[in-house]
Amino acid sequence: MAQREALPQAPAAPVAQAPVKAEPKGPARAVVRMERKGRGGKEVTVVEHLELPAAQREVWLKALKNSLGCGGVVEDDTLVLQGDQRERLPALLEARGVRKVTVG
Repeated sequence: MAQREALPQAPAAPVAQAPVKAEPKGPARAVVRMERKGRGGKEVTVVEHLELPAAQREVWLKALKNSLGCGGVVEDDTLVLQGDQRERLPALLEARGVRKVTVG
């Protein structure tokens, strides 16, 4: 222990805090609707008018699929989720920053 105490003390370096990033704002609006037409009678929930870049659409789709426990795919600029998710989806979209969610 005596040798350890004999060592010089390291200078106290100031602790640099990581810059706080502001939470990115979500899209202004989203339209959520259910459709069955052209899908072999299967119900799907379509999320339109998100106006997200392609990479962000994939990220949002993955998060929504995990939260809802369902499958889904990106078709053009819409998110398509399996099943009727109209009741649960608006709360999740608002939590991700969408300011106005219209259910139709």
